[in-house]
Amino acid sequence: MRKLAVLCLGLTFLTTALVGCGSDESVSDGTSLSSPTPAVAPPGLREQAPSPADGKGQGNEVSTRKEVVTGSVDITAHDPIAAAATVADRVRAAGGRIDSRTEQPDTEDNDPAATLTVRVPGDKTDAFIDGLGGVGEVTRVSTNREDVTMQWEDLDAKIKALQASVDRLRALIASATNTADLIAAENALSSRQGELDSLTAQKRRLDDQVALSSLTIDITATETETEGSGPDNFWDGLVSGWNSLVDWLQDAIVFAGKAIPWLGFLAVLGVLGWGIARAVRWRGTSTRSHGSVPVAGPAKSESAAAVETATSEESGKSSGTKESGE
Repeated sequence: MRKLAVLCLGLTFLTTALVGCGSDESVSDGTSLSSPTPAVAPPGLREQAPSPADGKGQGNEVSTRKEVVTGSVDITAHDPIAAAATVADRVRAAGGRIDSRTEQPDTEDNDPAATLTVRVPGDKTDAFIDGLGGVGEVTRVSTNREDVTMQWEDLDAKIKALQASVDRLRALIASATNTADLIAAENALSSRQGELDSLTAQKRRLDDQVALSSLTIDITATETETEGSGPDNFWDGLVSGWNSLVDWLQDAIVFAGKAIPWLGFLAVLGVLGWGIARAVRWRGTSTRSHGSVPVAGPAKSESAAAVETATSEESGKSSGTKESGE
């Protein structure tokens, strides 16, 4: 048992000695097995990685949505013209503007109506539409929200890149030493400046669409009660009958005024037709009379010859009788 215990102690001491040697070698090489050094990221990747503060700012910028809101609202009111004036006042109070306004007053043929195209701040659009219920009865509401965040960011990135390129070209023009470099730089600057102005105009228009929603508001008159119910008493019936008579007379006068030109035109056509028919009839009669002259001429001559013969014979007989009497 003692030999076994001594053997175990010897093995333990040998193991400790070996471990101590390995630790000394690690220390002498300048490395530590128990505390490894962290891996160092490449310089390029480290520059691209955002800091926590930067990451927070970028997250807020990306999360900001750019929306273009358009819509239409239909309203019925007793006085559409007055309702349109109220809507215009509310648009100005909300910080918006009126792009177009059309009003149709009440006439005999048309009911009053009004149409407005307004621009309202995007963050106040919903509240503005909800407030239109106080102007009249809102019968229909339609809105559309188009997300243009990617389009806006793309334009913004292109504008920044072109602006940097324009700045570099201007610096090259300022430091150009020969005419060829100066002309090349000016040509490139002109092209880049044109693209920059175009993109800036697009972004400005997009910002205006995002900032102000576009709404079309149609205001019509409230439908009155049907006039199918007749008068309730004698006086109302008399008035209604008189109004009907006046309306009928007015319609008859208008119809007569429209018919007189047609009657004159038809009369002219009738006179022309009668003249043509008379001319044709006269021509036919003249033709028949001219055709009977050759036939009647000889018959009249033969009768005359017979009469003359008979007259001569009677004359001869008369002369013979006188002679015999003598």
